[in-house]
Amino acid sequence: MQRFSISLMGALLGISLVTGPVEAGGTKVATTRTERCSNLSRQIDEALETHPAATQVAAAKALQRRGNRLCAKKKEAQGIRTLANALKLLGVTPIDPDAVPPKADLRSKEKKP
Repeated sequence: MQRFSISLMGALLGISLVTGPVEAGGTKVATTRTERCSNLSRQIDEALETHPAATQVAAAKALQRRGNRLCAKKKEAQGIRTLANALKLLGVTPIDPDAVPPKADLRSKEKKP
């Protein structure tokens, strides 16, 4: 019986490792570079729809194509930078889902009695 429970625990551990990280207790799982590439490319598409008269549309589209090619070739860091530059040409700030909001000032304004 004990061998069965140990092998069952091992199987469950293996399954949990295969399925990947899970959000625990409200903790946010970091976005992968591939997901970041997709998110930025989608953000460019949305920006092109909302800013069709931007002066740098052709250049932004060219950068988007180049960034997507880099991401597809497993050069995600270069692709992310290129896609972010395309957004900047359109006057849009790239959204970073993993950005940590600034911490509150630890020195509270409350005075100790």
